[in-house]
Amino acid sequence: MAEKIDAIRAFSPKLKRLPTMQNDEVVEILVQRTSLSEGELHHVVYSLRDILLMAHRAGQAVKLEGLGTFTPTIHDGRLDINYRPDSEFRGQLNHLHRLHAKIVNKDNLGKSADELVALWNQEHPDDPVEG
Repeated sequence: MAEKIDAIRAFSPKLKRLPTMQNDEVVEILVQRTSLSEGELHHVVYSLRDILLMAHRAGQAVKLEGLGTFTPTIHDGRLDINYRPDSEFRGQLNHLHRLHAKIVNKDNLGKSADELVALWNQEHPDDPVEG
């Protein structure tokens, strides 16, 4: 017998993600969009990292306009980072008409967990989710 989580994982909408954009790719795009050189941009990226580390080690959150807030926290006894996106950034991200990524199971956008379970049961009559 399948579990509810199996049905949700199988039928819930997901982004088909491309490989992670690496630092060099980000810097290359920034070189094209700014007047800074590649070396200067690498320095900026590492300086920003160092500032975040310094602030978090001191217990201080860092807010970057347009990006969001990075807050130090403790997770499983270790220092960790919580990221909360800027509201405008999040709003721009959620304009689906601007989305270029493929959505797997796009027809299931907005369906409830129970509806996803029904899809599973329809497609897997020999291994239904019960309950």
